[in-house]
Amino acid sequence: MLTATSWFGWVLRIGIAAVFVFGIYVIGAGMLAKFKIAPPAEPDPDDVVPVDQRFRCGVCGAEVVMTAANAEQEVEAPRHCREDMIPV
Repeated sequence: MLTATSWFGWVLRIGIAAVFVFGIYVIGAGMLAKFKIAPPAEPDPDDVVPVDQRFRCGVCGAEVVMTAANAEQEVEAPRHCREDMIPV
């Protein structure tokens, strides 16, 4: 019967429930905050130079033609089929 419980018991139960709700909220908000990742910065258009580089996947044979790349970095082979593509 509900009237047999003292008011202190109800206050204690509500306090414990509030602590659990707050804990679940903090954990959930922390997990959602980890999804907020800023995208990489856009490259400066002056640093992009035209290139003509072909790559072929050694596993399935798919080919890619790279037409632009960053002037400051060496052209790296893209990945396909979880393997680095082979320059042609």
